[in-house]
Amino acid sequence: MRTITRRGALGLGAGAAAAAGLTACGSLTSSDGAGPAGGSGGPGKKSPSAKPTATARPIGDGSTSFTGKQPHQPAKPEPLEPGQEPPQFVVFSWDGAGEVGNGLFPRFLDLAKEHGASMTFFLSGLYLLPESKKRLYDPPNNPRGASDIGYLTDEHVRMTLDGVRRAWLEGHEIGTHFNGHFCGGSGSVGNWTSAQWRSEIDQAKSFVKEWRTNTGWTDEPALPFDYDKELVGGRTPCLLGQDNLLPTARALGWRYDASSPGGRQVWPSAKDGIWDLPLQQIPFPGRGFEVLSMDYNMLANQSVNSTNAPSHNYPGWRQQSAQAYIQGFKRAYETNRAPFFVGNHFEQWNGGIYMDAVEEAFKHMAREKEKGGDVRLVSFRQFADWMDVQKPEVLARLRTLEVGQQPVGGWKEFMKDTATPTGSETAA
Repeated sequence: MRTITRRGALGLGAGAAAAAGLTACGSLTSSDGAGPAGGSGGPGKKSPSAKPTATARPIGDGSTSFTGKQPHQPAKPEPLEPGQEPPQFVVFSWDGAGEVGNGLFPRFLDLAKEHGASMTFFLSGLYLLPESKKRLYDPPNNPRGASDIGYLTDEHVRMTLDGVRRAWLEGHEIGTHFNGHFCGGSGSVGNWTSAQWRSEIDQAKSFVKEWRTNTGWTDEPALPFDYDKELVGGRTPCLLGQDNLLPTARALGWRYDASSPGGRQVWPSAKDGIWDLPLQQIPFPGRGFEVLSMDYNMLANQSVNSTNAPSHNYPGWRQQSAQAYIQGFKRAYETNRAPFFVGNHFEQWNGGIYMDAVEEAFKHMAREKEKGGDVRLVSFRQFADWMDVQKPEVLARLRTLEVGQQPVGGWKEFMKDTATPTGSETAA
């Protein structure tokens, strides 16, 4: 369990989190079952139907279905040629991916669609499980039905289904944020064994694959994907427990994990055969330290335990947060081109300033793309696809560049003597 520090603020202590109405990593708790955190977004040239196509093949109880290849995916990635400058990848991701009537899920889906972007939504499985059925959840080292995030109301489960369905049809990735978000005490995910992670993942998948059985609803369309094939990565609660998660993730065929705490803005590598894609330390304007690239960590360094601090602080904090993301992006884009990873939650903390800040930063990056820069707003899965086809010697050369380091002699010179294609370095 980590406590707040002035270098990244990875989480709150259990007592402080309870007092603040927060769990570490930023999800709101709720005594009435109506407090989630999460997110989504999506690209696409036209608005697809919310319903599966006529050729959809139902899976299991019909909660999910196979509808063919996912729409709005980029062209098949190609390896960099000798002397070629790498693209600037940016991944916006959302923890929880629950919609509770505040309009944040569709807001960011609309934003992504406007700019032809893809995002990753780490869905919490419990957000598709009615609270009346909470005893179906048997969390490792915790009482049956327990959760450190609130179960959703039935209305909000329906809204979340709508958001997840739309997100996938518009080209976004549906990953996992697991289930109960346990960050403190003996039941913390940081203490789970690989076998316990397997149980948690199996349950998270079952809540997605069996929402129709668990809710009894027959009037909602199926989710238009096979979750066993769709799920290839996740982010753990509070960025805890990765070491024991990875063997299970690899056995399940996952492509990446986004749970490392406090990464640097350098080119990533594989860990235990899986791409290790962490949140990153980025400049925090006006402060003598860096902050983790997530809305919760901005909040933790600005208002500590409060999600409803005095409003006179909001304009300055909003600008500071937006500029942190923008400066992190610019540092990579203008130097080593390391991929930039951002995490967020669908929350209205401190008057919603963090949602406004991430939208401002997203638009800044999208403008760079629209001006002709090779900026690619992608999902983690799409980025893993690109990494898989790169030559090992190319990735090794890119990893020699430190944070904020420009390639000596420019990109053409720096990359000119990378070898002729000899195969690819994959995370497997």
